[in-house]
Amino acid sequence: MYCIIRCYEPRQFTTMGIGERKDIVNTVHYKDLAAVVSDSPIVEHENSRRNMMAHTLVLEEVMQEYTILPVRFGIVAPSVKGIQEQVLERRYDELNGLLIEMEGRVELGLKAFWYEDVYEDVIFQEIVTEDSAIRRLRDSLVGRTSEETYYERIRLGEMIESGMWRKRDEDAEKILTPLRPLVSRTIANKVITDRMVLNAAFLVDKARMPEFDQVVNTLDQEMGKRLIFKYVGPVPPYNFVNIVVHWE
Repeated sequence: MYCIIRCYEPRQFTTMGIGERKDIVNTVHYKDLAAVVSDSPIVEHENSRRNMMAHTLVLEEVMQEYTILPVRFGIVAPSVKGIQEQVLERRYDELNGLLIEMEGRVELGLKAFWYEDVYEDVIFQEIVTEDSAIRRLRDSLVGRTSEETYYERIRLGEMIESGMWRKRDEDAEKILTPLRPLVSRTIANKVITDRMVLNAAFLVDKARMPEFDQVVNTLDQEMGKRLIFKYVGPVPPYNFVNIVVHWE
């Protein structure tokens, strides 16, 4: 299973299904809902780059025509009847509501990173300049051995780390403030490296995408000496919908 769409008539798509068997991607229906599927042995598909890409390519083709609800990678149904009864019929109200919410909207992703030299030099200097307690503690260590200042150095490291998070939050807020009025929902995902400032997903009306693009371009112009931006989309709304199925 790849995704759920609103579709009345049987459809086939040109992208081949996962597994490199050239399985046709088509639809399974209940009322006005359809699951986009392909034949598969009942196996656990490996989370390899090739398989993940095959799954993604199907979603990218389908979303050119339809609003989609992505199904978590690797969901294999026991039968067509199982999809119809346990997913489309049983969860009809849930899926219908999600399709209404996602209609006319796309997911856009934005990540921001401090440049390495900014992270190592500029941010540190800003923290020291702005925090007198850090300056005093740092200066008190000058000329003293590491043994006699062991605990003070630990404390200094904790204070600097706290300051780093404060600077990260400040820069992230500068990015998010002009974007919030343009989006329906925002999800701030976990930052995964020391230099990462922001890792966010936005649910945006398609009509507002040009405005969103312009704001990102403006942010890049204003903050580009400090931050690297990685902007992706439109993509399937992975962060806002993730259909999981547990078969009886």
